[in-house]
Amino acid sequence: MTATVLGGGLAGCEAAWALAERGVRVRLVEMRPLVTTPAHRTDRLAELVCSNTFKSTETTTAHGLLKAELRLLGSLLLACADEARVPGGAALAVDRDCFAQRVTDRVSGHPGIELVRREATALPAPGVVATGPLTSPRLSQAVARAVGSESLAFYDAIAPIVAAESLDHEHLYRASRYGKGDGADYLNAPLAEGEYAAFVAALVSADRYEAHDFDAIPYFEGCLPVEEMAARGAETLRFGPMKPVGLRDPRTGRAPHAVVQLRQEDRAAQMWNLVGFQTRLRTAEQRSVFRMIPGLGRAEFLRYGSIHRNAYVNTPRCLSQHLALRDEPRTLFAGQITGVEGYTESLGTGLLAGINLARMLRGVAGAAPLLPPPTTMLGALLAYLRDADPERFQPMNANFGLLPPLARPPRDKSERKARLAERALAAMRAFAAELGA
Repeated sequence: MTATVLGGGLAGCEAAWALAERGVRVRLVEMRPLVTTPAHRTDRLAELVCSNTFKSTETTTAHGLLKAELRLLGSLLLACADEARVPGGAALAVDRDCFAQRVTDRVSGHPGIELVRREATALPAPGVVATGPLTSPRLSQAVARAVGSESLAFYDAIAPIVAAESLDHEHLYRASRYGKGDGADYLNAPLAEGEYAAFVAALVSADRYEAHDFDAIPYFEGCLPVEEMAARGAETLRFGPMKPVGLRDPRTGRAPHAVVQLRQEDRAAQMWNLVGFQTRLRTAEQRSVFRMIPGLGRAEFLRYGSIHRNAYVNTPRCLSQHLALRDEPRTLFAGQITGVEGYTESLGTGLLAGINLARMLRGVAGAAPLLPPPTTMLGALLAYLRDADPERFQPMNANFGLLPPLARPPRDKSERKARLAERALAAMRAFAAELGA
């Protein structure tokens, strides 16, 4: 039994290791250093290009909980991160060079893994595609042929998502523009003329994130950063995403001077998207500026806005529930190309892809792919990829808003997160036992 894994990043290395540890011979194909990218400096596997931290280790945070779950499944890369750890408080901060070298040594030294340095130009079957946001043009063409060119994106314009429980509904009202749909599909935050002027001024003066050269791509007029729109003129936003026309406030009987609309992002209405607010503001600036919006004074951000280059497929439209091509269940996708954001999320999908492909290839009894319960952070993230609206699909990071709510949630937020984490880890222990991890 042999499988091919494309991509020597976090997801690819985790998938290759999971396959090899389960008796499948692996050909791991990495194009560097023969084909370089603007982001990488070395030819090492699992090179971290943006940060040296895997975020918190505390299970009452989303990323800490996800890491705890992946440890139960036997993650190689988190073990390597532990070996390369540097002081960082509750964060799993690592020496990037040490981490990449540890992963390279472990993966290339595994007797069941053959590391091949070349550019892949075709999809493997059986295998895992884990080539990340900088997938080469020739392989991107192969992916586009397999999923349909309309299902492959190269550009992200992401608006922030806030937690429903953190909103002050005294300052919000429900309405859809001109009463369309159910007439109350959106939450609306009305701004008076003075509030709007102060908000625009704050947007224009806020500090923006200056991206890497490979990320410095021209804006599309249809998805300009909200701060770019504000800089084009004081009234630009009022004729764009903050247009008040057709959104009469039932409390006053009039349309406000400007309005910010929030759209429900999940079935349980725990997550709300700031419509049209894609941004390149730094995260601290997003918190301070967007909390100026009425009703968002104490907003908890589950996902921050961003605009960057990112190749990813429209997973809910073209992949199966175990992230495989619908007409070839043994060609799986993993990592950022599936629409997950973040290091831990990427390696988590890689680990699960390797586990499931190994089950299929080895003919394990009842060898259909297995997915963790949606009450786990990994399972909830996969449920989002499966159930998101294909017409509005955007990448997502781990956050507590993805988890199904507790039957009797405590009022205290810290206690609620602790209970959610306790439930998730119990479910993941049972899942790991089922897999024999």
